Amino acid sequence: MRFGCVKTGFDSRRPDTMDYHAASAAIASLLSIACFIPYLRDIFRGTTKPHPYTWIVWALLQAIVVGAMWRAGAGLAVAPMAIGAALCLFIFVLSLRYGTKNITAFDAVCLGGAFVAGAAYVVFANPLASVVLATGTDALGFLPTLRKVIAEPVTETASTHLMSGTANGFAIGALARFTAVTLLYLSVIMVLDFLCGFLALRGRGAGRSRSA
Repeated sequence: MRFGCVKTGFDSRRPDTMDYHAASAAIASLLSIACFIPYLRDIFRGTTKPHPYTWIVWALLQAIVVGAMWRAGAGLAVAPMAIGAALCLFIFVLSLRYGTKNITAFDAVCLGGAFVAGAAYVVFANPLASVVLATGTDALGFLPTLRKVIAEPVTETASTHLMSGTANGFAIGALARFTAVTLLYLSVIMVLDFLCGFLALRGRGAGRSRSA
């Protein structure tokens, strides 16, 4: 069975298979939206200060990877990523006004490296090489936020990263094909999201202990 021009991996004679992938994609999509609600709330409260470099890198790369994974046959798993790309772009716009002003030379180097790698990513014809480079570039874009969450854990919303990591887990469950091309990006970003969320939780807990 084909969805658009891409083989989804679903068997029309086995509706249970399609239902499983569709349910996983639906849960991942809902979590992709829900995880931004506390983050947006905390931005407007002034307690979370997004790093603009991180969010623009995430927005651009997720948009590119959505296309690459769709062509590789990821199927419905691209839906939560497409939602995430749009919301990352929205957070970037907000970060220009409400984001952190603690931007270091290290952050600038990460941003420059991410854009260089992103430009190279576009010209790669090999899907696996493209996804490997995109994953590395996205991880590079994560570094400024990881640095910030270690130094200032109260400026990140832990629940957003934890829910985003969970959403990526369900997106993996929605994959129509399990290959390096479709799995690598989602797996690495899931780990980084969980790491950022747990660092924020630990930092906030340590801060409360010191103030007690």
